[in-house]
Amino acid sequence: MAFDVENIRRDFPLLTQTVYGKPLVYLDSGATAQKPLSVIEREAELYKSLNANIHRGVHHLSDRMTALYEQARVAVREFIGAAKSEEIIFTAGATASINLVAYSWSERFLSSGDNIVISHIEHHSNIVPWQLAAQRKGAELRVIPVDDSGELMLDALDTIIDSRTKMVAVTQASNTLGTRPDLKRIIAAAHAVGAVVLVDGCQGVVHGGVDVADLDCDFYAFSGHKLYAPTGIGVLYGKSSLLDAMPPFMGGGDMVDKVTFEKTTFAPLPLKFEAGTANFVGAVSLAEAIAYLRQFSEEDIASHEHNLLTYATEQLSAIEGLTIYGTTADKAPIVSFNVEGCDHYDIGMILDKMGIAIRTGHHCAQPTMERFRVNGMCRASFGLYNTTADIDALAKGVERAVKMLR
Repeated sequence: MAFDVENIRRDFPLLTQTVYGKPLVYLDSGATAQKPLSVIEREAELYKSLNANIHRGVHHLSDRMTALYEQARVAVREFIGAAKSEEIIFTAGATASINLVAYSWSERFLSSGDNIVISHIEHHSNIVPWQLAAQRKGAELRVIPVDDSGELMLDALDTIIDSRTKMVAVTQASNTLGTRPDLKRIIAAAHAVGAVVLVDGCQGVVHGGVDVADLDCDFYAFSGHKLYAPTGIGVLYGKSSLLDAMPPFMGGGDMVDKVTFEKTTFAPLPLKFEAGTANFVGAVSLAEAIAYLRQFSEEDIASHEHNLLTYATEQLSAIEGLTIYGTTADKAPIVSFNVEGCDHYDIGMILDKMGIAIRTGHHCAQPTMERFRVNGMCRASFGLYNTTADIDALAKGVERAVKMLR
């Protein structure tokens, strides 16, 4: 299908509303993306006509929903380039996916004296679980530094990654700076010492996508709600050899083979890591969101988002006293900024009254804020439905807010 942003906008009903009497300008897709009508209708249809628990019933509705759930797993596998459907684990979101690995993998593979490597630009969801794992197992947490442009300083890898490194956890694209690290270089350095790599793909899978086989990462995590799907559904990809060796993260129904009071044996992958009632409606709706995106070429989406980023950078840079954080060449369509003499929260509140939705605060990335010596930033993040008119409104809104605050 041809990429026509005006036609695309018609697929997203929320974008037609007004806020405080002004047309909504939604620039917070990095926090959660809006949902196309096809996804909304699919979710409603499932609850209206097919709602039944999966993997348990022999009746018609359960059989139908089970088949759709497993078809959704295949859709995700194809979308991210995984080799096997059993390497796709459905979770509640990227946070749940990362915590699953941080707990289960570390129980099997992490020992006292080992180290875990993360980067300075990670979301809290890719920091705190590793801190907890390191504390629990007596391991060390190491950090890849970041320079003033937002680029990871990968020349330091030789001194950070060593023979005691067991895990490297790094983002595919920073949710604050937009930085896309050189993942292949990081993965090669980790694999050279026998370490494994988890990639937080929340901002990457929606902006450029991923081929996990080509990337050769060991784990990959993302959330559906940033990929135009509902909340409460996420994915963990893991190489089957690692997932097989890891103990379950949670116990309960559907993840067992046989339960006795003396011993429990566990179901094979992927069910071993899907305890309890799955978010089967969310999984099928995620497949619908993937189908929506696959109408368009990845190149068209990437070109559109790159043009938005370039235009936003130009328009915002013209505002006196405005500083943009994250200036790497190949960044995701995210612009974080502050204006001298103006509080980021105040700017966000004034923009809201103009109908413009952005994110303010530390963006769940406090170490990044500390690195750039600020307590928060304004952030505009773009999706495939945004236009240059949205950016014009943002730039004019920021100019007006600055005049009011000064």
